[in-house]
Amino acid sequence: MIAYKKFISGVMLYGRTSYDHRNGCLSFIKPRQVMQFNNLDLEEDNFIICVHEDFLIGHHLYNDIQKYNFFDYEVNEALHLSPKEEQTIWELYHKIEAEYNNNLDEYSQDIMLTHIDSILKYALRYYKRQFINRTVSSGKTVSKFNEVLARYFQDGALQNSGLPSVAQIAEHLNMSRRYLSDLLKQETGKTAIELIHLSLIKEAKNRLRNQDQNISEIAYQLGFDNLSYFSKLFKKEAGLSPIEFKKQLLN
Repeated sequence: MIAYKKFISGVMLYGRTSYDHRNGCLSFIKPRQVMQFNNLDLEEDNFIICVHEDFLIGHHLYNDIQKYNFFDYEVNEALHLSPKEEQTIWELYHKIEAEYNNNLDEYSQDIMLTHIDSILKYALRYYKRQFINRTVSSGKTVSKFNEVLARYFQDGALQNSGLPSVAQIAEHLNMSRRYLSDLLKQETGKTAIELIHLSLIKEAKNRLRNQDQNISEIAYQLGFDNLSYFSKLFKKEAGLSPIEFKKQLLN
């Protein structure tokens, strides 16, 4: 579902999250997500485009739609449109509506899906703009991300709870996992999991300087149950295996 909404009053519930859409915004919902609408009073024009999964069969969108992370964002991470952006989306919607109301033929499916594909591509562009604006207004997300990660290390959670996950950090920052990763990608060029790996290897390097600990002990302290996975990740990020890195320090 692709929906553009402006509410005078009322809320839309999505899982355990309620969100007030008084500012016009575009939201994307994938199949089998549960939603609820309470006491809605709509302002101006709104639209909802519902596309059945089977309608995508035979079109490149059948596979490509999986690449659009914003179908996994929470409602409070919906896309807020500028007036110019809103006009572009409305023009595409009206083309879909006109085609739907025409006599359907062998070209109708492809034409409608092509316009839907355009809406999704514009959404990617507009989300990038929103990420930049969010960074300016709320500070660097990567700094907050690193703060949560540092506390996780300092509180001993690595040994007690294992490796930190993107979902855990996203929950601390009140974001969905996909939105956080995309926001960090915009800021740093790296995804959330890549930044977690970099922090783990940085901490591993620091602990490898302690000659009283062997590599297995350090891997366990950092939350790794599998020594070979730790060694593989370390070599990928540091360019050396943990053993080679420790020998280099001793030399």
